[in-house]
Amino acid sequence: MGKFSRDKGLRRERAIVDLHRKCGIHAERVPLSGALRYRGNDADVDLYVRGALPLKAEVKARADGSGFKTLLGWLGTKDALVLIQDRTVPLVVVRLDAWLEVARRSALLGEADGDRERDQRRRSAEQGPLPPTDAVARQAA
Repeated sequence: MGKFSRDKGLRRERAIVDLHRKCGIHAERVPLSGALRYRGNDADVDLYVRGALPLKAEVKARADGSGFKTLLGWLGTKDALVLIQDRTVPLVVVRLDAWLEVARRSALLGEADGDRERDQRRRSAEQGPLPPTDAVARQAA
């Protein structure tokens, strides 16, 4: 990667961190954009919207929008776009203003129980619905 590309990436990562901080959300750039796997993290930015465990964010920038144009077309004027592929966890593309509102509210709550519930919801989304026998067994336990 050339110096210009590296510097452009650093500027964009710093801008994302600064924007979150100005909105009252703790955010940090990961050293060397995660290349060193600092604290086991290969992301670009850590966003602390759920207590002590950060959301790991990747930052991508394209001058001509290559790769983003279809997503933007699908998103249109909506706040969020849900992308579903068979046998994978769905993805959500959210406009930055909507994301900052949700992240700020989540960071203000600061409840550890919220993290636990979020983790359970994420696990159940990844594993899919329980078969009927497992659901009955779980209720009986």
